[in-house]
Amino acid sequence: MSHFTSEDEALLQSMLRQLLQSVKEKITGAPSVECAEEILLHLEETDENFHNYEFVKYLRQYIKNTVGPVIEEETEKCTSAQNQGEISGYDTLVQHLTNKTRESKEYGEMMHALKNVMMIVVESLINKFEEDRMHDKELDSKAKKEHQSGYYIDNCSDSDSSFNQSYAFMSQDQLQLLAERLDPIQPKEVRQEALQTLCLAPASDILSSESWPSLRKHLTISLADPDAAFSEKILRFYAKTFSSSPFNMTKEVYTSLARHLELYFLSGEYSLHISAGLDVSNSDVNRLLKKIRLLNEYQKEAPSSWIRHPEKYMEEVVESTLSLLSVKHKANHPASPDFLSPMHFLALLDIKAVWFKKWTHAYYSRRVVFRLLERKYKSLINAAVQQCLDYFEVCKAAHNKNSKVADFSQQQCSDMQSFSYTGPELQYIYFVHSLCLLGRLLIYKQGQNLFPVQLKNKKDNVSITDVLVLFTQLIYYSPSYPKAALAEHSDNYSPESLVVEILQVFCDQTGCAAECLYTDAVIGALLHPVQSLLSGTEVYINCLETTLLDVADILARIAASEDGLSLLLYGENEKSAKDSLTAAHVIVQFTKKLLHDDISLLSGSVLMPVVKGAFIFVCRQMYRTCEGLQMLIPYGLHESIAEAWRKTSLLSERVPTPVTDAGSNSSISQESK
Repeated sequence: MSHFTSEDEALLQSMLRQLLQSVKEKITGAPSVECAEEILLHLEETDENFHNYEFVKYLRQYIKNTVGPVIEEETEKCTSAQNQGEISGYDTLVQHLTNKTRESKEYGEMMHALKNVMMIVVESLINKFEEDRMHDKELDSKAKKEHQSGYYIDNCSDSDSSFNQSYAFMSQDQLQLLAERLDPIQPKEVRQEALQTLCLAPASDILSSESWPSLRKHLTISLADPDAAFSEKILRFYAKTFSSSPFNMTKEVYTSLARHLELYFLSGEYSLHISAGLDVSNSDVNRLLKKIRLLNEYQKEAPSSWIRHPEKYMEEVVESTLSLLSVKHKANHPASPDFLSPMHFLALLDIKAVWFKKWTHAYYSRRVVFRLLERKYKSLINAAVQQCLDYFEVCKAAHNKNSKVADFSQQQCSDMQSFSYTGPELQYIYFVHSLCLLGRLLIYKQGQNLFPVQLKNKKDNVSITDVLVLFTQLIYYSPSYPKAALAEHSDNYSPESLVVEILQVFCDQTGCAAECLYTDAVIGALLHPVQSLLSGTEVYINCLETTLLDVADILARIAASEDGLSLLLYGENEKSAKDSLTAAHVIVQFTKKLLHDDISLLSGSVLMPVVKGAFIFVCRQMYRTCEGLQMLIPYGLHESIAEAWRKTSLLSERVPTPVTDAGSNSSISQESK
């Protein structure tokens, strides 16, 4: 059966077509022809129905009939040889059989015959494909004459035609023609048809073609098409490309989308302002948010693959992003403080700046991001610092007037049903994004090197210490909630919790803590509410207990490190520390007052025992060393702790022991009340 008849060829062609139809979805999703070949080569490993395909069954039977006798003959020889001790072991036997079979005349003839017949079968399939394609083209041309609407009409619904369309790998000439037809000067109908054809072609063919630069240019312009349905189709094409193509190709689409958005924000068409708020249900706004969301999704996914590609690809993505986000600060843009910038939209979709966290996670990308920020886009850092300063000024002004700041941390940010945002809400969301971005930036040495920054409305430069003092002051100047209330919310966007989270990360990073946290100015800002309570100054803090717990948490983390403890005990300058009370003295004095219940503002507070415990733990972190113990002994803290413990023990002894007698339940309840 080493020779095939014409009937065999027709049967093989039919079975091969059937096999390809069955795996069509797998191959269609492949980003390139090479990937499609890999899928077919490993089909047996990935497809559980592999052995049920007629084509596979036919080949198995053909091989069995052709080389089966050879295998049987060799098996008998090997068995007798094995009995005589010439061949030992199962693996050796299999290897011997395989080699003998492949060296046999029958095997050579079989492979030769298979190769010849499959060449004929594949050639026939290709010819059939060309015939079907020409047939489709004729039908399409006919349909265009009959219907002047210009929309793409698929008259070829039979399985053969749809199969062929799925594998219509386009030639350079066809792609060039598509590029010409997508030109904005072309009639709407022509562009619609070209776009429909483009969506059917494999993304890898399009992005690697010589016509891609002109296609990219026309697609970028067409994204701004007034016809929402048309621009929506382009966006879908971009989304499909992002999900099915490698990074070196998708960066072309990403930069195209980023460039389109940059041109849109710079154009006269865009006129959204912060003061007017934002109605998300508006169709134009909704479409803009879809584009930025697609951009943001790619921003968060790209870092997982860009290390496998040359740095220039990543740099293009980073630069196109930073260029878009700095639109407000470009020389050709009329800078208006009321301008609703791309950064506001990005903050709406990614409030905690996860994209920036992912971009700076690895040194490979972090180096590029910080280099570009330093050389060309430092205005973005300035804007983030300015946003934090502006919010702090609002909080401070309200604090001085003894009035409450409008709190959006759990109002709009966690309200998924909201379809509109007011101006202050938009500014708050941008503030949270800026706070998270700066918190991430300052972790790294390259980010710290971007400071100091110069702001337009400030005479002096803003240093890292200034930013950290600002962060710390936000803990007690901004609106806050009790810990119990915050526990109900899985996502908390209050400035206090965000700042504490940032400072906790700083404490865990030795280099970052030494550079940013370990200064007298930051410790002084952290101890401000403590010193106010010690001196009896009136304190306007929304939730004093929560603030004190946060302060104690950060102080304990600082005291846990050698350098941090040294700062608390002696200050930055040990010589001048002899003439003034250092942070350690302030902390231990406050802890003693807490233990003696000598803080009037906290008397009767439910959280008072928790606050006491938190500050005792800070003291414990200090007196665990000889230096710390030597400094704290004169205060007799151990006596205060012992006295507080005796009081607590006496109180606990007065509480009646619960009994099982039902009749006494009411009396116990009354007594405890």
